[in-house]
Amino acid sequence: MSKRIPTLEIVGMAITTLRCNRLRSLLTMLGIVIGNASVITLVGVGKGAQNLAKNQLSNLGANVLFVVPGNNDTRRRGVAFPRNLVLEDAEAIAEQVPTVKRVAPQITSSEVVQFGAESTTSSVSGVTPNFLPVRSFEIARGRFISPQDLKSASNVVVIGPDLSKKLFPRSAELGKTVRIKNQSFQVIGVMSPKGAVFGNNQDENAYIPLSTMVSRITGRDKTYGTSLSFISVEAINDRSTSAAKFQVTNLLRQRHKILRDDDFAVRSQKDALKIVSTITGGLTLMLAAIGGISLMVGGIGIMNIMLVSVSERTEEIGLRKALGARSSDVLTQFLVESLILASFGGLIGTCVGIGAVSAVALLTPLPASIGIPTIITTVSLSGTIGLFFGVVPARRAATLDPIVALRSL
Repeated sequence: MSKRIPTLEIVGMAITTLRCNRLRSLLTMLGIVIGNASVITLVGVGKGAQNLAKNQLSNLGANVLFVVPGNNDTRRRGVAFPRNLVLEDAEAIAEQVPTVKRVAPQITSSEVVQFGAESTTSSVSGVTPNFLPVRSFEIARGRFISPQDLKSASNVVVIGPDLSKKLFPRSAELGKTVRIKNQSFQVIGVMSPKGAVFGNNQDENAYIPLSTMVSRITGRDKTYGTSLSFISVEAINDRSTSAAKFQVTNLLRQRHKILRDDDFAVRSQKDALKIVSTITGGLTLMLAAIGGISLMVGGIGIMNIMLVSVSERTEEIGLRKALGARSSDVLTQFLVESLILASFGGLIGTCVGIGAVSAVALLTPLPASIGIPTIITTVSLSGTIGLFFGVVPARRAATLDPIVALRSL
């Protein structure tokens, strides 16, 4: 009666066999290495996109609602947004909505900003002093627009740090005069870096008093009055954001005499974050699926090479069975070889993937990252794939008839 071979001895034989065929073992692991590295890298990039979107949304300001003209229907049909959001709406929100702390109306236009021989196209916004606290902006140098600037429609401007570098690459900017739409504006301040939001670099923007924007840049509409691009509304706290959204919507519906569809939309950070999380989550899942396909291809590569190995080692298998080795011992050895190849390939691929994620985070603005659970799951998956795809060649080796196998000796 044949004696069962100890498990440690089987593992030792499997390692010895793989070391004797180093080149083939490395080529077999290559598919798993690429697959694991792909999964780690793509998931890390997907997480980075999700983190970037969340960071950009946090830059919009805390507890902030955005009231914009038009609604979802006008956006779907590509209809021009109506100019029905006016300064009086912003004033009514500030006065009549109890859950609102501050309101910052805004008019935005793309204009050429020029200083001497330097010029660039920038987003110029007409704002009020409330813009700074509502949107959580800070001043790096100088000062922001004051109530007196707003009241007297002063020709003053506050510029972003990137715009400052473009216009004043070799000199100080405070006190200098820039031209916007053939109007002279004195630079009174420079914003602290804020970053980009949905492709718009806020550090390249310029800010002037809202009253100056109306009187010097955009003009006043005879029908609607002072039309606004949007209104930023700061709720009292995070818990009152939903109540503020409801109250602002009701107030504007009354003011605009709306009976059916709204001609405006009220958006919160939570709404945007929910949409972005859904999109980026789907993107991450898709990237993980693509990496998973690479991992499956690596598993198929292991199965193919192991099948070739069974054919080449027919005599060895027959001799071992003739000397008393059981079919289960042969089956276990081939499964262990597959598991070792897949596990080592998974570890190497994981290291490569982590290195790639770190390089992306270091060399690009994308805050790519990968969590420990994802790493553990990926390495475990590669080992499982090794076992799964090693079953077919292992069973073939285990079921070989020793008499038939020894005929080729």
